[in-house]
Amino acid sequence: MRLLLAILLPWLQFFTIGRPFAGVICLVLQITLVGWIPAAIWSVYALSQYETEKKIAKALDPH
Repeated sequence: MRLLLAILLPWLQFFTIGRPFAGVICLVLQITLVGWIPAAIWSVYALSQYETEKKIAKALDPH
């Protein structure tokens, strides 16, 4: 679901992973039609980094 959101509304996806400042920058980039593709790529990349960080944190949690 987040991947679809990252492609269709890249700026909104940043708010769901707790990066509002990046979301505002992405919204400004997305406003231009040329910037939509880089914004979507950036959003998908940030989502993959977020999921990787969650997996690492889970693996390091002693409980």
